[in-house]
Amino acid sequence: MAQAGFDFIDLFAGIGGLRVGFENIGGRCVFTSEWNAFSQQTYKANFGDEHPIAGDITAIHEADIPAHDVLLAGFPCQPFSIAGVSKKNSLGRVHGFADETQGTLFFDVARIIAHHRPRAFLLENVKNLVSHDKGKTFEVIIRTLTEELGYEVHWRIVDARAWVPQHRERIFIVGFREPTTFDFDQLVRPKKHPTLADILHPEDGTETAEPHYTEGPEAKVSDRYTLTPKLWEYLQKYAAKHKAAGNGFGFGLFDGTGVARTLSARYYKDGSEVLIAQPGKNPRRLTPRECARLMGFDRPGSNKPFVIPVSDTQAYKQFGNAVAAPVAVSIAETMAPWLSNIVALKPAKRRTVGR
Repeated sequence: MAQAGFDFIDLFAGIGGLRVGFENIGGRCVFTSEWNAFSQQTYKANFGDEHPIAGDITAIHEADIPAHDVLLAGFPCQPFSIAGVSKKNSLGRVHGFADETQGTLFFDVARIIAHHRPRAFLLENVKNLVSHDKGKTFEVIIRTLTEELGYEVHWRIVDARAWVPQHRERIFIVGFREPTTFDFDQLVRPKKHPTLADILHPEDGTETAEPHYTEGPEAKVSDRYTLTPKLWEYLQKYAAKHKAAGNGFGFGLFDGTGVARTLSARYYKDGSEVLIAQPGKNPRRLTPRECARLMGFDRPGSNKPFVIPVSDTQAYKQFGNAVAAPVAVSIAETMAPWLSNIVALKPAKRRTVGR
């Protein structure tokens, strides 16, 4: 991929899933904001200290953020309190984004876009953003980005399944200051879909042991990840209870041929959504290293594995909240043609495309 030569900022950065995609096409990160101290630790361990990581974005004035070409933000989903435009007009009140989104974290994204006018942005969120608050939240977001800020907007719910062995649906919202022919249908997906066998520890000596995840000459997964008899019994009873009631709640048990459920931030509690079968033993959780691979931050045998400097509990939370890195790479590559050249600042043709 040719060097794109652009600057970007990384808001609500987590452990850098979106950043991976835009560094891959030659972008340079000039500002990062992430409030969680443990996520900051992992982010610094993998991306260095080229600039300090800012904390609470709500306390940072937009003028203090460096100029940038692309804004990245995996902002949390929050409800909006929306009053009708006609009512606001009757009261002599403004009804732009500063009024409708004030008090939400999307407001901080919008005010930064309004001030810096980047040529493009990429926002990420859970797929339920579309239906949140009966669709009102998404309506305000799209209207703000198009009508208030004047960007061409495309959105799509993308399942990471094509890139990693995990069903993980997330909404991605792409915006451009100028008209483009960007299309989510152009995303390049691997010809071969991976399975869990591609990310699990082989446990046959072909992988170097990594304490405390694996041990011994064959790099067997440590017993600490095997469920205790008490926890395994509880999960089986819990699943049986809900199955009898006609509910779908329960654990997910997989072997190497399977595709995992969505890894969530609660994985540290019991690992129930992704358990790995072990012949003659209780099933086990994924190790944090396997979670790094499941999210596409790492590959087995990599010469430069993703650094995990935090406890297992924090690592599970971080990977469960992260953006699948290969999806970010594919979206960045598809956006790249419109990021490579400086374009004049003028109102874009407003267009919203999504499904």
